[in-house]
Amino acid sequence: MNDDRTGVVIVPCSGIGKSFGTISREAAYEVTEELCPADTQLVALSRLVLGDEEARAVVAANPAVTLDGCKHACATKMVAESGGTVAHSLAVLDVCRRHRGLKPKGIAQLNEAGQELALLMARDVAADVAALVSRPAAARAEGGHHDGSA
Repeated sequence: MNDDRTGVVIVPCSGIGKSFGTISREAAYEVTEELCPADTQLVALSRLVLGDEEARAVVAANPAVTLDGCKHACATKMVAESGGTVAHSLAVLDVCRRHRGLKPKGIAQLNEAGQELALLMARDVAADVAALVSRPAAARAEGGHHDGSA
């Protein structure tokens, strides 16, 4: 994280030991490494929890998309507590509700359904990123919630 101005910061759940946490992290990797690498940067939730100044500076300087694995919404809460703006927040539970036929299993290695849910979530995030990078800075600062519905 050398440059505070990176575009859109992606902050996934860090729920270790839970399929939904793994889905959020896999979706974040897909967005930052494959779908939108030029416009995004991954910030680990643990760095914000620990008060890492570099991570907090990046979050404060850029709109964030948070990926929450459960109802506690830790990623969303920590971005706000770190001085950042949550431009969009997505919840794994919402993605699962929209795709009820996909039953995720696994933690270190997601089953095929879990991998598909991560890809679907990543596509939602990529759409949010595209909308954010195409909007003027003032509009990006307003933020919002995205549940994936039209």
